[in-house]
Amino acid sequence: MKRVMANNMNRVMIATAVMCLVGCSTEGGKQINIADENSSKVSAEESAIKAQKASGNPDMTITKQGNSLNLVRVMDGAACKNELEGAKGTFLMYASPTDIERIKKNQGNQIFLEFAVKIQTFAEQALQEAVENTNLAKDPFDLGEEISQQKLVKQLSSNFQNYIAEAEEDFTKKTSLTIAIKGFLPSFTIFQQGCNASLPEADSDEFKAN
Repeated sequence: MKRVMANNMNRVMIATAVMCLVGCSTEGGKQINIADENSSKVSAEESAIKAQKASGNPDMTITKQGNSLNLVRVMDGAACKNELEGAKGTFLMYASPTDIERIKKNQGNQIFLEFAVKIQTFAEQALQEAVENTNLAKDPFDLGEEISQQKLVKQLSSNFQNYIAEAEEDFTKKTSLTIAIKGFLPSFTIFQQGCNASLPEADSDEFKAN
């Protein structure tokens, strides 16, 4: 099975360009034949989804266990379950600025290169586990392609968070750096007819520690 995770520091401020990734994974939000009363419901849901994509930007700060974490790194990740199924998307790494300053003072900036490698490794593993354990097949009862994609993205994201939680906790215990990695849902592509795990070339191997 194939999994990849690449850093892209130039995309910390993600804008609408990232949103086109999901658009490429669908077929224009086609709907299957359904009753008229359901058609309006589907249209409303799809409109809400498209509006969220158009306006969605990542949170620059989140809270984890009472700690305020800042967005410090953006990673592109992809994994294939088999030749047909897989997923690709953007992952946001948050870290405690207080921890960063303390570690910089005590250990220097170079330590963050080592941290970046460790984080990338367990993020790849968590993504592969999530893809392997998410049913990515099309649901014939879904009311539209767009809605089907969003359901799968939510399931995949939930599974990813479950698998990465222990790795994050272990990393924090060993390094004293509090981190959180979140999937940026509007960027996700779910592959069902041919998995493509290629990613843009990474710009840097370290996260923003200054």
